[in-house]
Amino acid sequence: MKKYINFIPLFLLAGMLTSCEAVETIFKAGMWWGIILVVGVIGLVMWLLSRGKN
Repeated sequence: MKKYINFIPLFLLAGMLTSCEAVETIFKAGMWWGIILVVGVIGLVMWLLSRGKN
């Protein structure tokens, strides 16, 4: 029974959101992760390039 108690907040949250709002939230989170990863990769490449010139 205790393991099912952990899922109750998830089901309550899912019940409060409509399917469109849930999908919108997922894509917003995905968009921000994508932006963070792209900026991180560009920063890493620039750091590696500047390190190689010295």
